Amino acid sequence: MTHSALYDLAPMLELMALGLGLALGPLTWVWWRNRGTGSGKRLQALCILTLFLTFDLVLFGAFTRLTDSGLGCPDWPGCYGTSSPIAASAQIAQAQAAMPTGPVTHGKAWVEMIHRYLATTVGVLIIAMTVMAWRRARQLGRQASTGALSPWWPTAALVWVCIQGAFGALTVTMKLFPAIVTLHLLGGTGLLALLCISAAAMSLAARQQAPALISRGLRLGLWAALAIVVMQVALGGWVSTNYAVLACTSFPTCQGSWWPAMNFEQALQIWRPLGLLADGSSIAFEALTAIHYLHRLAAYVVVGVLAALWWCLRLVPALALQRRLLGGFLILQVATGLSNVVLDWPLVAAVLHTGGAAALVTIVVWCLTVTRATQTASQAPSPTTGAAR
Repeated sequence: MTHSALYDLAPMLELMALGLGLALGPLTWVWWRNRGTGSGKRLQALCILTLFLTFDLVLFGAFTRLTDSGLGCPDWPGCYGTSSPIAASAQIAQAQAAMPTGPVTHGKAWVEMIHRYLATTVGVLIIAMTVMAWRRARQLGRQASTGALSPWWPTAALVWVCIQGAFGALTVTMKLFPAIVTLHLLGGTGLLALLCISAAAMSLAARQQAPALISRGLRLGLWAALAIVVMQVALGGWVSTNYAVLACTSFPTCQGSWWPAMNFEQALQIWRPLGLLADGSSIAFEALTAIHYLHRLAAYVVVGVLAALWWCLRLVPALALQRRLLGGFLILQVATGLSNVVLDWPLVAAVLHTGGAAALVTIVVWCLTVTRATQTASQAPSPTTGAAR
């Protein structure tokens, strides 16, 4: 396939129309369920629903990657210049006959295109959310209540999802280039964070509630936890995109050693094709081991930091729900991470591990959105009274 054939924009309008049609379902549900309420309630519902569907999209993106369906349609944005694997069945059958196990098969083509359909649907919902946010901002004017959603957050999400779409295209056209696929994963996590800010801000506004006050130290701890978790998501993406999960199949040791043979120089060579180094030679197994072990070592730090954060959040009753979710997803991450190693990388555990990481980022961002640091010591919440409203 020539380079120009990788980008065939002919099916773009068909995909956009399909995304609009699919988005009409959630949009109609939001309007119907919130009929008779104000624009703020509808916008809140749309923000929460878009966040939920984007989380589902991240999970399905992990499923696409883990089933090796990322090249199920080797062009972008359609499939062999069409908007559906049905229309491309002849080309897919030919590719599958040449290579029965992939990368192009009928099943993988459907997985890849469903992922694109879902992504287009989420894009339409974010457009609708942005339009509603700006209309509401003009209606409120200077009368906006504390905690009201700034329309710039949905706008940022809209710009972000466009960039994320570009990385999705590069994922296909650059043949699963590990750095691009990892950035695509990070982009999905970042989109969740932006949508979480919008949903949390609208929920505060709906309850006419100001952000809870927490100590400066705890707020700094939240920011530190967010940075550490995002770093771990990047390391996890690097493990997955380099297929380095099975470089270590035991725990807590790796290959029977606490410090196996590793090649960090190759492991940290970022800009290179899948399975190769920048000079075209094959990447060493010791490099895959180093990629895996870096993620494992960082996991010890992440678990410690998040466990400490979970313990500190007991002093803030206003964050009781977030604390329970944080503890639950942290346990899920540990369980699925161990399962990936000792159970030969089961698909369910691998998908849940990606989802758990995205959920942890979202929970910490949620905590940051609904809180503010105290200005004076007298404003700090006590273990019995909780955060000020």
